[in-house]
Amino acid sequence: MSGKNEADHDNLLPRETSVLFGHADAEQALLASYKNGRIPHAWLIGGSPSIGKATLAYRLARFVFAHPDPKSPEVQAATSLAIDPEHPVARRIAAQAQNDLLVLERVVNEKTGKLFTAIRVEDVRRTVSFFGSTASEGGWRIAIVDVIDDLQSEGANALLKVLEEPPRRTLLLLLSHSPGRELPTIRSRCRRLLLRPLDRADVARAAAIATGRDEEDPELLEAASAAGGSVGRALALLDGAALAMRQRVVDLLAQLPDPDVRALHSLGDAIGGTDPQTLANFMDLVNSWLAEQLAGETRPLSQMVKVSDAWEKVNRVARDAEAYNLDRKPLVFAVFETLAEAVRQ
Repeated sequence: MSGKNEADHDNLLPRETSVLFGHADAEQALLASYKNGRIPHAWLIGGSPSIGKATLAYRLARFVFAHPDPKSPEVQAATSLAIDPEHPVARRIAAQAQNDLLVLERVVNEKTGKLFTAIRVEDVRRTVSFFGSTASEGGWRIAIVDVIDDLQSEGANALLKVLEEPPRRTLLLLLSHSPGRELPTIRSRCRRLLLRPLDRADVARAAAIATGRDEEDPELLEAASAAGGSVGRALALLDGAALAMRQRVVDLLAQLPDPDVRALHSLGDAIGGTDPQTLANFMDLVNSWLAEQLAGETRPLSQMVKVSDAWEKVNRVARDAEAYNLDRKPLVFAVFETLAEAVRQ
């Protein structure tokens, strides 16, 4: 359902999976665009974390590489973007051996053994030489950015150069947890495709495959119900402690701008320590809440700006906490203080 930066489960890496849950309309939009021979060179695929953005992007990449001629009978007769998992293209992509596919994502810092807090600008600059080279087969070159939210301004500007002058038979698939926050210069050069959260049944099916559990397992169904359409969140919530922590966060978010201080202390103690997955789960909930605020149509522009600024600030603080192994309790208070200021009238 997702990629390294939109991780949900080691057994469900999108470059390996041939299954897409939900998003049939989005898949048909991509297929129809490819069939007519005028597919836009850049797509901004947006939606909440772990709902299938990367899975859909890899699915399109596999299809295009397997069927490089949009007017071929095979493409014109296709009813989905699925290809045989044993197809040579599918196997090469799964093995990260497809030369005409470039994936930009956060990578591991060899000095610390942890992921960099952003996609490195030097990696983004590779897109210039990548798209300037000759494609090895079929003529297509495809880049997937997972996720564009992890680009800093210098990296975004480097990517913009490719978006402005794309070579022929180029596809850039930019994934974003919050596409409305991206640079207007990037948004204006992309076709936007927004994915809705998965319904409970699709989340349960995907989580069942990932864990080997029965789809009717009570714990799995409870996690799917509480996951807000995210497979990754459902898998995280299968840990009972994570499910309890989620409810604490949800309750405190509902109390903004005046959350209960004692409950904040309790949440800080529960999150505590320096466990990266706990921090990821917490920030996933915070970012989903912020995305909901940005999606509201009745808020004045001034408050939307405050919420957008809060997004930038809380994620910067979280990245620092992750990079420097800082204690999580002060982070919890800093995040809720920022959120409170953003929504206070």
